[in-house]
Formats: sequence, structure tokens, C-alpha cells
Amino acid sequence: MQLRRMKLCFILAGLSALFSPTTKAQIDVAASVYGAFTPSVSGNGTTQSPSNSAGVLLQLRHIRNPLVGYEATYSYNRANQKYTQQVTCGSGAVTCGSETVPADAHEITGDWLVSIRVANLRPFALAGGGLLLNVPEANTGSVGVAGVTTHTVTKAVFVYGAGLDWTLLPHLGLRFQYRGNLYKAANLTNVYTSTDAFTQTAEPMVGAFLRF
Repeated sequence: MQLRRMKLCFILAGLSALFSPTTKAQIDVAASVYGAFTPSVSGNGTTQSPSNSAGVLLQLRHIRNPLVGYEATYSYNRANQKYTQQVTCGSGAVTCGSETVPADAHEITGDWLVSIRVANLRPFALAGGGLLLNVPEANTGSVGVAGVTTHTVTKAVFVYGAGLDWTLLPHLGLRFQYRGNLYKAANLTNVYTSTDAFTQTAEPMVGAFLRF
């Protein structure tokens, strides 16, 4: 009985320290560069092939304790979309035509963080959600054919990832992370039928953070 009480006391003391209002919070801002890699998807006779590109991510992060942390992010990268239409004939699928739509991708998310500090390292994992805005460069496709129009598409996005903060100086360090975005592929042109398919973008990145 006494051993059980001692264990219970240790657990309560640990939880109290973890969630104590006096725990010093960590706030930082960070900027990272990344590569955006998205596979092709197909559906409804259309194949959509996004281009791989580089991008930049801005983060505002607040960590109260190992289990309570959150961040707001904004990211940008080029997101050109190539649409190819295929029809099935007796000999198989035949490509009828393709259209490339130059576009930008803007993403705004809010993420939940769990992390732990070990010396000057802080590994972390995150999950969250937000909005992904796919904005065509112009109101016509790349070939400028009459009647070909494009439009901005906003999609909900689920974000997951993990990484490592490496503190080099008291208020400055490097951030290495991987983020994955899961969303429904955007149809930016009226020429091709939407694939109506889910896809994901892999974003390995490296950056620096400034801690307050």
C-alpha cells in the first residue's frame, strides 16, 4: 500500500510540474527552405502531374511544455499543374491532349506540437490542418487557347511531420524537419475533368529559428 502511494505521489508531482503555469514557455520564429515533391494522380480519364519545386516556410511557435505546443505557419512554392486526358481504345489508353497551368501554392496552417528537450536538442512531432490555395499565374492556360480558363482553388489540408531543433547559441539554432501535406488535388482549368483524387506533398526542409 505504501509503495502504491509513493508511486502515485511521483506521478502527481510529475504531472504538476509538466502542466504548472510557472513553467517557462518557449516562443520562436523560424524560416526554412524546402523541396516540394508531389506524385501524379489519375481519375475520371485525367492524369494530373504537379511539378517539383522549391519553397519557403515561415513559422511562429509557442511551446509551453512537452505535451502542449502549437504553431502557425505560412508557406509558398511554385505548383505548376500538368493535365493529360486519356481515352481507352481497343489497344489501350491513348493520350488525347495535355495542358500545363503555371500556378503558385500558398498554405496557412495551425499545428499541435509535442516535443522534449535533451541538452541543446529538441526533437518534435506535429499534426494540424489548414487551407491550401492554388493560384494560377494568369486567367488562361499555358497555350493560350481561346475558351481555356483557369481559377483559384482552395482545399483543406492535413499536415503531419517531425523534426529536430539544434540550439547553437542561447537564442539561435537550426531546424531540420519533414512535413507531409494530405489534400484533394486541385483542378485549375475548365478543360479537363477533375481527378477527384487525394494526393500528398512531401516537404523535407532545413532552416533557422530565433528564440525569445
